[in-house]
Amino acid sequence: MSIFEYNGSALIAMVGKNCFAIASDRRLGVQLQTIATDFQRIYKVHDRLFLGLSGLATDAQTLYQRLVFRHKLYQLREERDMKPETFASLVSAILYEKRFGPYFCQPVIAGLGDEDKPFICTMDSIGAKELAKDFVVAGTASESLYGACEAMFKPDMEAEELFETVSQALLSSVDRDCLSGWGGHVYVVTPTEVRERILKGRMD
Repeated sequence: MSIFEYNGSALIAMVGKNCFAIASDRRLGVQLQTIATDFQRIYKVHDRLFLGLSGLATDAQTLYQRLVFRHKLYQLREERDMKPETFASLVSAILYEKRFGPYFCQPVIAGLGDEDKPFICTMDSIGAKELAKDFVVAGTASESLYGACEAMFKPDMEAEELFETVSQALLSSVDRDCLSGWGGHVYVVTPTEVRERILKGRMD
């Protein structure tokens, strides 16, 4: 088993019309043994920028703490919040400088940039960015997430339809992966509000 699969995870970010959704499962396991069913994988950087971290849970928490530190320094120096594109470059640089002993994480970054344009991106454990205009996925359930998202995605969805699409894609995908699941956690972000919802899923 790969170290990336040790705790299990499923992450997805999808763009809509001037909005985006980011969702994760809630299971924390040690291989096939479930440890917690309310684990947080999505972190709020600021009101318009969210970060999801799949992979090894300990490394994810360490990396998040480093990123919060760097973002606060940026806010003090620049007196503004970081743009999603800038934050993606920061995450990439932090991962790449540890490339010989990497953080075993696959980050998913989602945010609203200038003129409320949604930005989503994922990268591997050494910071190689993959930008997308529709959706990005990460974690042990990523293969089934790709299939569900390809089938369900359509451009320019409104916030409520986007929530339904992301939720259905997540719940149907984690049923096909025994290392992730136990419900879901969805954020839908528009220029005016952030909606957070907890999904109930199969508990096995």
